Amino acid sequence: MLFKRQHDRVKQARNQRLLDTIYDTKASWDHARETQRAVYEANVSSELSDRAKIQEQKYLYLYNLARRYKLHGKLNKGVISQ
Repeated sequence: MLFKRQHDRVKQARNQRLLDTIYDTKASWDHARETQRAVYEANVSSELSDRAKIQEQKYLYLYNLARRYKLHGKLNKGVISQ
């Protein structure tokens, strides 16, 4: 019984860290995409494009990890309305 509670706390802490990392990575990816779009007209360097792709891959990896753990985050109020 005692070990079950400790396991649940560890699992909750892991899930919260994963969600926080996902949100941070998503924000970073969005920023990289916006930067790439803003500089698009002035010959986008391959470095900006590579950064955006790396951020996208990080986000998708973390997203798939969260799905594997059956973890759900906060719902975006702008997307879902009842």
